[in-house]
Amino acid sequence: MAELVEISSAGLTAKINPLGAELWSLTDEQGREYMTSADPAFWSGHAPILFPIVGELAGGTYRIAGKEYALARHGFARRNPFELVEHRGHLARFRLRDTEETRAVYPFAFELELAFRLAGMRLEVEALVRNTGNGDLPFSLGFHPGFAWPLPGGGDKLAHAIRFQNDEPLDIWRLDADGLVSDGEASPVRGNLLALDPSLFERDAMIWDELRSTWVEYASGAGAPSLRIDFRDMPYLGLWQKPGADFICIEPWHGLADDAGFSGEFREKRGVIVLPPAQVRSFRMDVTVTPAKGTQP
Repeated sequence: MAELVEISSAGLTAKINPLGAELWSLTDEQGREYMTSADPAFWSGHAPILFPIVGELAGGTYRIAGKEYALARHGFARRNPFELVEHRGHLARFRLRDTEETRAVYPFAFELELAFRLAGMRLEVEALVRNTGNGDLPFSLGFHPGFAWPLPGGGDKLAHAIRFQNDEPLDIWRLDADGLVSDGEASPVRGNLLALDPSLFERDAMIWDELRSTWVEYASGAGAPSLRIDFRDMPYLGLWQKPGADFICIEPWHGLADDAGFSGEFREKRGVIVLPPAQVRSFRMDVTVTPAKGTQP
């Protein structure tokens, strides 16, 4: 395993694995861990970066100008080593460029940069996608952080909830057995509050594709620890876990799995961005930690 890259602020320490530029740990001054334990019995991930697709492709393939290519779920960025291009105190930046291997499955020139910054009790994660080729660059990108459930000092697991910035009354989407967006169901959110229970995930992830919110707060009640996740650049949100596990994934996305039955060109699918040559697109996710009342640094 590659050596983890550590950054710190007055209140937090983060550790990032250069393989996939993946956040592995986020702890406060008391050493309390806010990320998943990555128990391989449930899910060995921590916070993979999803690029150049989010989710599953129908039949595992997609089409560019009539030619078919294969990509595994969530793309290849999470399986590739990133170059550490800057590391100082509170900041670490990583870069992935296209290679002969990536171009065999994704025929585009690109540069993907991940920057992790700590400012007090806030972790800022920024993904920059640059089109370094001569033609348009179609892609999707998503964040997939797994947070501790229950939070450290958060008490009972079933006391935890997600509070949305705004009311979210619209239906959500579910995935079929092939991981494709297939059918909707009534939103389990009551007003702007979603009470968390493992039974919510018996049908896999819950997906919002018409969000009214640009942030959510994950907490277990007044005075309890909380995480606020801001994602103003991401129009979709997924919540996922495996029943019985000690994590909850709160996933801001700019992209979705294929709709069941989709057979069009890649650039036609929902959530795909088409970036012109020499252009850059930024995506930001902030995680603000509030420890249990009376224990703030």
